[in-house]
Amino acid sequence: MEKYLSQLNDAQLAPTLQKDGPMIVIAGAGSGKTRVLTYRIAYLMSQGVDPFNILSLTFTNKAAKEMKGRIAKIVGDGEAKNLWMGTFHSVFAKILRFEGHHLGFPSNFTIYDTQDSQKLLGSIIKEMGLDKEIYKTKQIYSRISSYKNSLITVKAYFRNPELMEADAMARRPKTGEIYQEYVDRCFKAGAMDFDDLLLRTNELLTRFPNVLAQYQDKFRYILVDEYQDTNHSQYLIVRALADRFQNICVVGDDAQSIYAFRGANINNILNFQKDYDDVKLFRLEQNYRSTKNIVGAANSVIEHNKTKLDKIVWTANDIGEKVKVHRSLTDGDEGRYVASTIWDNKMNNQLINSDFAVLYRTNAQSRAIEDALRKRDIPYRVYGGLSFYQRKEIKDVTAYLRLVLNPADEEALKRVINYPGRGIGQTTIDRLVVAANGYGKTIFEVLKNIDNLEININSGTKNKLKDFVVLIESYQIMNQTANAFELAEHVVKSSGLINEFNKDGTPEGVARLENVQELLNGIKDFVEGQIELADAGDSLAEFLEDVALATDLDGDKGDPNHVALMTIHLAKGLEFNHVFIVGLEEDLFPSAMSMNTRSELEEERRLFYVALTRAEKQAYLTYALSRYRWGKLIDAEPSRFIEEIDDEYLDILTPVNDRRQNPMLSADIFGDIEPSQIRFKKPIKRKSEVKPPKFIPPAKLKPIGKSIGNPDVNLFDGKLTVGNIVEHSRFGKGEVLKIEGVGTDTKAEINFEHGGVKKLLLRFAKLDVLG
Repeated sequence: MEKYLSQLNDAQLAPTLQKDGPMIVIAGAGSGKTRVLTYRIAYLMSQGVDPFNILSLTFTNKAAKEMKGRIAKIVGDGEAKNLWMGTFHSVFAKILRFEGHHLGFPSNFTIYDTQDSQKLLGSIIKEMGLDKEIYKTKQIYSRISSYKNSLITVKAYFRNPELMEADAMARRPKTGEIYQEYVDRCFKAGAMDFDDLLLRTNELLTRFPNVLAQYQDKFRYILVDEYQDTNHSQYLIVRALADRFQNICVVGDDAQSIYAFRGANINNILNFQKDYDDVKLFRLEQNYRSTKNIVGAANSVIEHNKTKLDKIVWTANDIGEKVKVHRSLTDGDEGRYVASTIWDNKMNNQLINSDFAVLYRTNAQSRAIEDALRKRDIPYRVYGGLSFYQRKEIKDVTAYLRLVLNPADEEALKRVINYPGRGIGQTTIDRLVVAANGYGKTIFEVLKNIDNLEININSGTKNKLKDFVVLIESYQIMNQTANAFELAEHVVKSSGLINEFNKDGTPEGVARLENVQELLNGIKDFVEGQIELADAGDSLAEFLEDVALATDLDGDKGDPNHVALMTIHLAKGLEFNHVFIVGLEEDLFPSAMSMNTRSELEEERRLFYVALTRAEKQAYLTYALSRYRWGKLIDAEPSRFIEEIDDEYLDILTPVNDRRQNPMLSADIFGDIEPSQIRFKKPIKRKSEVKPPKFIPPAKLKPIGKSIGNPDVNLFDGKLTVGNIVEHSRFGKGEVLKIEGVGTDTKAEINFEHGGVKKLLLRFAKLDVLG
C-alpha cells in the first residue's frame, strides 16, 4: 500500500480506494473529507489515470490551492499542475475561454463582478426612464441572478406568464425588458457576470453536443466537494459531464447545507442515489477536530431537523470543556465580555490572537465586538468587508487593464474615460452611450470613428476623446511584448493615476497609493509564478480572471496573528481553537427572515451547527437581553438553539431565561372542574432580602460649603481620592486625576489604560478601588 494511505482510518480508506463508478461520501464536520478527496486524486494518478482526465470542483480557490499543494507532495509538482481543479466558476471560466467563440464571445471576455453588473443595471434603468425607487438596482440584480441560476433565460422568462405577472404585481412590469437589455449590453461588451459563467456553460453543453462529448471524454473522473451547496445550474453541468463514464464522486454533509439564499439545493445531495445506478455510499463519522462536548452539543441540535441523511458523528478526542453560555445586558456588554474573555485566555493560557474567532449571523453585529477589541488593543480582522479588489483605486487601475484586453468593456471605459480628469464631461459620455446604442457599436468603436459619425460633440472634446483612444491603443501594442507587471506599471504612471493619488496628501490618499503599490506587487508575484507553468496563457488575462474570481478568504495575506471576525456563512470550512458565537437571540439567530417555513428554520439550524463545529477546544454562546437594531434599542430573548442543546454539554455562566414560562393558571380551568379546585403554582421561595438600616441623620449637620476642607477628598462616598487606582468594566484600569463637584453631581477625572482620560459621574460609575 502507498505510504500516504497509511494515514487514513478504515472509513476514509474505503472511498479513497473506490476507483470507478458513482459514489457519495457523507462526511460529518471535521471528519477529514479534504484528506479523502486529496488522497483519492493521488491514488487515481498512481493507478495510471492521466491528471488531464481528472476534474475536481472545490468550494473556494483557497481549498483548491491547498489540495493541489498536498497532491504535489505525493505525486510531484509537474503532474499536479495538470489537474483541472478549482471552483465551479474558475473551471468553467477556463472552459469558456476556450469554447466561448461558439456562443459569440471573445476568448478575452471580461468577467463583471457584482459592482460592475449593478452599475450597468443602474445605467439601463436610468436610460429607460424608470423610477429608481421602484426599480432598485440591487433588487433587479438579485432577481436576474436568481433567474440565471434557475436557468430562466430571457426567452424562457417571456414564455412564463407567472413570472411576468409576479413582477407586475411587485410594480416592476419592465423587469423582463431590463433583463433583455442587460444581457444584450453584456454580450456587446464581451462580458459575462458570475451567473453567466454557469448559465453560458450550460448553454454551451446543451447547444453544442460535440463540445459536450469532447469534455465528457476529457473528464473521465469527476470529484465534487461541498456537494450540498450546489445549485440547479451547477448540478446540471456535473450531470452532463459525468454522463458518459459516470465516475463521479461527490462529498458533502447535508447538515452543513447553508446556501439556500444563493440558490443551493439540498435535494442535490439527498437525491444523489436516485440519479445514478449502483451508487456506493460511504460515511465519515469520526470528528477529528472538536472535543466530545462540542460534538455532542452539535449533534443534539441538528437532531431537531427532520430533513437529513442518517449518520452518527462521534469523536475519540478529549471530553474537553463544556460549551459556555453567557448572558449580557446589552450588545455592548456582550462585546466587552468577548474581549475580556479573549484577553484573560491569552494571559492565563499563553494563547495567541489567531486561536480565536468571533462568528455572527449578520455583518452589522461586528461593530460592538470591534469597539471592545480595540479598547483592549487586541488585533483583529473583519472578513467579508470591502475586498482589496473592490477598493476604488484598485478598480480604477484594473479598469485600464481590462480595456487593454477588451476595448468593448463598457463599464471599464466609462470608469476611466475621464479619470484622471481629461475634460470629458458626463454629457459627452451620455451622448457616446446613445450613439453606441443607436449605431449598434461599442463605445470604443464610436470613439475610433468619431469624425465619421453624427454626434453632437464639439471639436475640442473630440480631440480629447481621440487622445484617449491613442492612449489605450498604445497600451494594447505594449501588451503584445510586455508582461503584465511591466504593462501595469506603465499604465499607472502614464495614465496620470499616480499623479492623481500623489496630489492627495491625506492619510487616506497615502493609503490609496500604498494599495496601488500592493496591487503592482501582486501582479509581479503572479507573473513570476506564471513562468513556472507550462501552459500559462496571456498572463494579464489570467491575472484579471484571478482578480474577478477572488474571494475575501482567498486573499488572506499579512500578519496572521489576529482575532478573526466573520459571518457564519464565511466561516464554512474553517476551524479555530476557541469560537464565540454571538447574538444568539430569537429573530436574530434564527433570523426573523427565516422562520416562515420548516425548511427555512432547518437551514438556520444547520447554520448554527456549522458555527458550533468550527470550534476545536472551546465554544462560547452569547446573547444579550437588549440590542440596538435599526437604530432602536429592542428587547431580546435567548435563541431556541440554546435550549435545543442537551444540558450535559452546557456550562451556563449566567442563567438562560426560560422563554416558555409555565402558565400561571392551571390548564384544568378549561375542563369540567369546579373553579374552587383551581390552584395557582406556589411562588418560588426567595432568600429574605436584607433591609438596609433605617437612616437617622446626625444631630449636627454642617452646611455643605463649610464641610469641604480638602478639595482632593470626594465627599460623595468618602472612598475615592486623587491618586487612587480604579478599575472600570469597560475602560479597564485607571488613575484618578481630579475630583470635582458635590453630592450627586460629584465627577472624577480618570486616566484609563484603554479609554484615555474620561470624566465620570460617580453616582453612575461602577468603579472598583484597587489602591
